Parts: sequence; structure tokens; C-alpha cells
Amino acid sequence: MTLCEYRPGLEGIPATESSISYVNGQEGILEYRGIRIQELAQKSTFLETAYLLIWGELPTKEELEAFKKEIQHHRRLKYRIRDMMKCFPESGHPMDALQACAAALGLFYSRRELEDPVYIQAAVVRLLAKIPTMVAAFKLIRKGNDPVQPRDDLDYAANFLYMLNEEVPDPLSAQIFDVCLTLHAEHTINASTFSAMVTASTLTDPYAVVASAVGTLGGPLHGGANEEVIAMLQEIGSVENVRPFVEKQMASKGKIMGFGHRVYKVKDPRAAILQKLAEQLFEKFGQDEYYAIALELEAVVTERLGAKGVYPNVDFYSGLVYRKLGIPTDLFTPIFAIARVAGWLAHWKEQLAENRIFRPTQIYTGPHNQSYTSVLERPHL
Repeated sequence: MTLCEYRPGLEGIPATESSISYVNGQEGILEYRGIRIQELAQKSTFLETAYLLIWGELPTKEELEAFKKEIQHHRRLKYRIRDMMKCFPESGHPMDALQACAAALGLFYSRRELEDPVYIQAAVVRLLAKIPTMVAAFKLIRKGNDPVQPRDDLDYAANFLYMLNEEVPDPLSAQIFDVCLTLHAEHTINASTFSAMVTASTLTDPYAVVASAVGTLGGPLHGGANEEVIAMLQEIGSVENVRPFVEKQMASKGKIMGFGHRVYKVKDPRAAILQKLAEQLFEKFGQDEYYAIALELEAVVTERLGAKGVYPNVDFYSGLVYRKLGIPTDLFTPIFAIARVAGWLAHWKEQLAENRIFRPTQIYTGPHNQSYTSVLERPHL
């Protein structure tokens, strides 16, 4: 077997075959199971979309109601997990807390009966149900407060915002947040999904799979980018400073957060939807101070870098939406994780059908035939 060409980051190298989602970066197309993201955002809900991704088809009315009731029933956390969160440092990042809690679920549901459909169904339900509760709980616990218990009369998105902000959200806020979850639910073999698949290929439990993916998602080059966008807009400070900022970043070859994508060479279709969602929120609840800066930044970057295929990605406008929903900046990425659990579980379930442990090769660049030198003979500092 001859070695293939080395490509840093495995860029462009197929790692699997999948029927879950499809991206055409040249035309700005994203499909879940063949359905365009724009149609799902307009007509579906997050839980219905999660069902579509994981089980491969849209549910019947009865199947959807049963799925929603199961998730509703499993929203609450074991008190030991809440107690564990109370031991986390207040300054700890919520993504680290979420990774620890997701992994801890495996201690309570440690059976690995991966050939049992009942086990798979239960794992899917528990992870979709409990991850939002964990995120909301840590937000309050780190301030010394008890977490708010889920409410069975609220749907998935509204219940999360209720647990997070300790008040029932406006219906428009809940509906927009639900769309945000749908937009972030899946996106082919990105870094965190690949991490999930590598972990899953060892046939470990799905809680470890999700914990692995959460750890990968937390980096600023992946899910953490939406936090960096808000920090960048704060740094720019005013519309007048946008062009000098862009010129400075281009001259120093620095990053402009929220722009560019490994796949999309046009504006990310999710970014276009999120921008409209942001404008709906601003119209009802008031403008965000950074929105004008964001608009000017998109205009200048498109002018300077659009010819190179650099346009806003999903992270550029999502932070502005979350801010208006009253979500702290360091919870932006955990919310990404709440949504992406659906995609990770879809790939986990798909991989189980024809699993093969990941074992890539390498190109060795080190020396050969080196002699061992005794510690007494090695040079002193």
C-alpha cells in the first residue's frame, strides 16, 4: 500500500460515506436528509429535525408526540450531577463543565448494548433531554444559585430559556431560539463530528462520544468562534473603525472572526437566516449596539475579500441573536453543543451499522538508527 498525499487537517479527504447531510459550498446549499435548511428553518422544529437526522425520516404526528414526551420526561438531572457541578470552579468555562457532565452521564447509564434498539433510543433521548438542563444549571450554580427545574408545560426551546433566565420567554424569542438550534444541528464531517466518529468507532458508550465532541467543539476555530465575533465587534467599537480594522488584519494576516469557511465560498446559508432572525428580534426588542458595526464589517470584508470566497459564516450573526435573547457570551458555544448533539448522535447511529475503528496512517519525518546515550554521558545544561 502506497502512502497518499499528506494533507494537513485531512482537508478534502473523505472519511466516511453518509446520507445525513449535504453541503455545496459553491452554491451555498445545506440539506438535512435531502431537505434544504431554509425549508426546515421555516416549517420544522428542532426536535422534529433531530428525529429526521437521527432516524432518517420525518416522524408521523404520533411518533413526534411520543418523542417529545420522552424527552420531556428525561429533562431532569440526577442530584449527584448537580452536586458535582457545585464543585466546579466559578471561573471555569461552561464548555468544560458540559464536557465533564456529559461524560458523567456514562457512569449512570454505563451499559454498552449497542446492538439493542431500546438502548440506542434511550441514549438519544437522555442526551437530547439533559444537555440543555446541564447548560442552564451551570449558569446558575456558578453564581451560587440553585438551578431552575424544567417545566413540563413548555416546549424544548422555551423550557431552556426559562431555565436559563428564570422567566418564561416571549413566544417570538422561543421560536427564534428553536430555529437557531435547527440551524446548528448538523453540518457534515466537521471537526467535532469527526471527533465523535473516531470515539464512536471504538464502540464506547454514546455519552463518551458526545463528551469527546464537546471538547472538540470548544476551540475558537470551531464552535468557540461565535464568542470571538462578539469580542471582535467590541474591540472595533464603532462603524468608523471598521475599515481601519479590516486593513490592519489584512496587513498582518490576522483573522477576521466569523468570516470564511472551509467549505462555503459564498455567504453561509445559515448566516443569512440568522441575520433575518436578528432583525426580527431587534424590531421587537430594540437594536443591538453592535449590529451596525457587523453590517459595515460584512460590507467591507465582502468588498475586499469576497472575490476570494470569504463571506460571513454561521458564527457571524449567531452571537448577536443570542445576546438579544439574554444569553451570556460564554454560553454561546454550549448552545451550539445543545443543537449539534442531534448531528453527533445521527453520525453515531449511522456508524454503528457498519463500524470500523479509525486507524489513519502517518508520514514519519524523524531520524532512524539513533544510539542510546547514558544519562551520565549526556551534555549538562
